Amino acid sequence: MKKLLLAATLSLLASPALSQDRVSVLLDWFVNPDHGPLIIAQEKGYFAEENLEVEITAPSDPSLPPKLVAAGEADIAISYQPQLHLQVAEGLPLVRIGTLVATPLNCLLVKAEGPIKSIADLKGGKVGYSVAGVEEALMTAMLKPHGLTPEDIELINVNWSLSPAVMSGQVDAVIGAFRNFELTQMRIEGVEGRCFYPEEEGVPVYDELIYVTNTKLVDPLNTRRDVLVRFLRATEKATQYMINHPQETWEMFRATSAELQDELNERAWFDTLPRFSLRPMALDHRRYAAFSEFLAENKLIDAPQTAADVAIDLGAE
Repeated sequence: MKKLLLAATLSLLASPALSQDRVSVLLDWFVNPDHGPLIIAQEKGYFAEENLEVEITAPSDPSLPPKLVAAGEADIAISYQPQLHLQVAEGLPLVRIGTLVATPLNCLLVKAEGPIKSIADLKGGKVGYSVAGVEEALMTAMLKPHGLTPEDIELINVNWSLSPAVMSGQVDAVIGAFRNFELTQMRIEGVEGRCFYPEEEGVPVYDELIYVTNTKLVDPLNTRRDVLVRFLRATEKATQYMINHPQETWEMFRATSAELQDELNERAWFDTLPRFSLRPMALDHRRYAAFSEFLAENKLIDAPQTAADVAIDLGAE
């Protein structure tokens, strides 16, 4: 496992100091504009100001990060609110400590000129996904109002290749495509896409990207708890700076890797800015309770959870 992590690691290290606290963060995906606050916090020195040395790792498998945090292999993972509810229900020791992207980004993506005009048209079709569990849960919920169940479709793991799988005809649709990224990616490739949005298909609004950690790290007696607070303070400061200086921070972000210097990432940068949480630690108790109730009603978890079962507001403690 250590070799796997080392092979996939993108290390963004603060100015070295013997007294700095090290923090390991596992991303949900390869580095992209959704991770802007982390990259800008590093580039602007906000992590260093909080006396932190931060290591950021891109996963080889997008479903691994929360599991590795639950196993104590890393401090923080970028994950998804729907996935968190499911994993806590399964007994994983995970808790949400902050919000990165505060609105849904996920969508069910199809070709605009293709045969899928309604979700009902997916009967007998193939749907690609990348993150087991969370995408299957959303797909189940979105099918229900149209009289379909997961048995009516074939789910195929396409890993990273969401929009390519749709454009090539490998699948009829993909769930897990982000409206600020894959939809734009298709347009740049000359293929118009169409999104069916979960929040318009009976799924409660949720936080798309969240920071999760092992429950033992938020124990008031654990010294790592303060490290988590300082990490979130730095990302909050970075988000505020990004909102105030969108072009400057885009240039700063793109300069960190040649792979980011293209039209897709530039457009995604500006499309994503309004969706970042301006107060990462703040917790919407109603939102988390409502989504849990939704999952329970659809028999995706056994019983509703309270917000306190899955999330914490470290700023209010």
